[in-house]
Order: sequence, then structure tokens, then C-alpha cells
Amino acid sequence: MFLQNLRARLVAVSAVCGLLVAACGNAGTTNVELEEFKRQVRIKYDLKEAAFAANDPEPILTQFYHPDVVSIGPDGKTHAGIDELRPVYAEVIAADVTIESYRSFVNGNAGWDWVNFNVTPPVESGEAGFSFKMLFLWERINGEWRSHGEMYVMGKFDTQ
Repeated sequence: MFLQNLRARLVAVSAVCGLLVAACGNAGTTNVELEEFKRQVRIKYDLKEAAFAANDPEPILTQFYHPDVVSIGPDGKTHAGIDELRPVYAEVIAADVTIESYRSFVNGNAGWDWVNFNVTPPVESGEAGFSFKMLFLWERINGEWRSHGEMYVMGKFDTQ
């Protein structure tokens, strides 16, 4: 009886150890995948920031977003597709923008990123700057990440 219990316990301990080793191996891969995702979406955020600085919405509309993007703002209004986003960007492109990643997740060809989306209106507008808490939904297609969707509300994540 004692040996049967000991054998059962050893099998259980071996199984748990195997799971821990597998989990640690996956964690390393996940970390590499997550860091690569963060690097790739940072490139897209840099593109978006540069397009705002140049007052040129085209790179955002044609290289940042997927053609079927869905955007939902703080008022609940939905813009579906590039054609519905184009007039929105025509109105807001004069602002300066910085994007600060807060929390990211990726699994294969899909990921999301919570960000602080900081907006500085043109000086001549007389408006104060503000921030959105924003969620970008990403898909990797043929090796390139594109945003399929976004939702945002007024506010800022505490990154300290």
C-alpha cells in the first residue's frame, strides 16, 4: 500500500514538474512574441504620430488601419471602414499626437494594445491638450500588423 501511494505521488509530482517546464518554455516564447509585437506596433504608432505632425492622414488610413476598421469614440458613435474614417481625420489631423503603450497582449496573429493617446491641438485653436484611454485591436496579415478596431474614452492610464 505504501509503495502504491508513493508511486502515485511520484507520478503526480512528475506530471506537475512536466507542466511547469512546459509553461516556462512557453513563457519564454510568449515573451519574445510579445516584445516583437510591441516593436512592430510601435513602428505603426510612429507612423501615425509622424502623419499627424505632417498633417497628412493618408499614411494612417492606408498603412495603419485595416480597410474594415471599426472605430468607436467616447460618444458611442461608430465609424466603420476607411471611407467613414477619412472625414474624421480630415478634421483632426492638425493636432499633434503621441501614443504611449500601457498594456499589450498578443497570441499568434492577433493582439491588442491599451494606450494613452495624447493630443495637443494647434496653438491657434486655443484649446488645451487632452488624452484618451484607447484600445487598439491588431491583426497580422502577411507579416504586417494592421489595426482592425479601436475604442476610446477620455482619460489617461497611470503609467508610473
